[in-house]
Amino acid sequence: MTRPAGRALRLTVLIGENDTWHHRPLYSEVVHRARAAGLAGASVFRGVEGFGASSLVHTTRLLSLSEDLPVAIVIVDTEERVRAFVPQLDELVTEGLVVLDECEVVRRAGRTPGSGAHEGGEPS
Repeated sequence: MTRPAGRALRLTVLIGENDTWHHRPLYSEVVHRARAAGLAGASVFRGVEGFGASSLVHTTRLLSLSEDLPVAIVIVDTEERVRAFVPQLDELVTEGLVVLDECEVVRRAGRTPGSGAHEGGEPS
C-alpha cells in the first residue's frame, strides 16, 4: 500500500448514520471497499448536528435527539487512486454528498502493526 506524501486528493462522503447497504451500515461498506481497493486509509466521523437536502436538522441535543446523525467518511490518497475508487460510490451513495478536494499531506505517522494501534496499524 502506497503512503501519500505531498499533493493528494481528499474524498469526503457525507451520509446519514442509519444509511445501509445490504443490511450493513453504509459507512462500514465504504471503509471496507476502500481497504480492499488498497487506499491508504479511511476514517469515519460521527457528527453532532447537521442538515442536508431535506433541510431537517439532526442533532445530539437531548430535547431533539436524532437517531440519524450525520456521518463523514474521509479518505486521503493520491489523486489517481482516489479517482479510481469514486465509481464504486455511485452504487452505494444514493442519498448524501460526495466531495473531492486537493490537499497536501504534510505529515503522516503511523504505528507498526501489533504496537497497540487500531487495526491496520494506523491511528484513526
